[in-house]
Amino acid sequence: MGMRRVSARPTLEEVAARAGVGRGTVSRVINGSPRVSAEAREAVLRAIDELGYVPNRAARTLVTRRTDTVALVVAESEQRVFDEPFFAGIIRGISTELSDTGLQLLLALAQSPAEYARLENYLTGQHVDGVLLTSLHGDDPLPAKLEAGGVPTVLGGRPPGLSPVSYVDVDNRDGARQAVDHLLRQGRRRIATIAGPQDMGVGVDRLTGYRDALAEAGLPELVVYGDFSEASGVQAAYELLERDPAMDAVFAADDPMALGAMRVLKKEGRRIPEDVAVIGFEDSASAPIADPPLTTVHQSVEEMGRRMARLLISRIQGEAVADPVVILQPHLVVRESA
Repeated sequence: MGMRRVSARPTLEEVAARAGVGRGTVSRVINGSPRVSAEAREAVLRAIDELGYVPNRAARTLVTRRTDTVALVVAESEQRVFDEPFFAGIIRGISTELSDTGLQLLLALAQSPAEYARLENYLTGQHVDGVLLTSLHGDDPLPAKLEAGGVPTVLGGRPPGLSPVSYVDVDNRDGARQAVDHLLRQGRRRIATIAGPQDMGVGVDRLTGYRDALAEAGLPELVVYGDFSEASGVQAAYELLERDPAMDAVFAADDPMALGAMRVLKKEGRRIPEDVAVIGFEDSASAPIADPPLTTVHQSVEEMGRRMARLLISRIQGEAVADPVVILQPHLVVRESA
């Protein structure tokens, strides 16, 4: 027998010939079917090993209609995804939950409408078994389109103005309330907030919690808006100092904005917490090592990722999901900044 051409990928037929069995048997072994004798399986596996055969996933997908791939779609810039601890936590949680399922995680970032349209075509074109979506803005049509196209979809965070089939969120309204109540108990009376974007459920809910607490205490609101980034926290803090130089507390809708605000307050000669108390939301890795250590509302981002993945796996496997909406409870972690 002459030398095999190494460059050509061995075919199913060659494996079958080498093992002395039919192609159907090879195919059953590759797909893990129990309807194969131990001897035949042994011979096929030996032939696969000797020939270096790699099963063609695309061909298998046509048969099983499963790709063993799930996509995590984040509608944010790469910089935000790689800079902000929130996304790392979500991805860690998802990966942990997927690790022993044999499902592969695909990360898709899309910012411009054109990128988003391309992504939508890809996701609805039977390339993935399910989709996880986080950081949704406005009434994003993608979740509804995916569900309509038969692609199970689970969201991280309640999107505004949309009733999705399935999502995981934190009780953001209650978390914000806990933060402001803590400031009120300390006798703070001019409490400002750096709110998140109002086209995101999380931004709306954390602002509502702040408003609830102040309305009950009969105190005026002082609201400026950021985009959850540290840079926006810096900008917002300057704006707040200008609007009310006597403010004595700031509740920021996430840790990066709180840290940005702290930098400005210190630079402008305000002592934290003596002059101005600061509270964030998230309890990121940066919070305990900030100067002073940041009081913040703890949300388990990894748990959020895990629960999103778990919901999606159930839906891909066609199981009835008892509760398609999971709301996690946040709690205040008191450190030196407030």
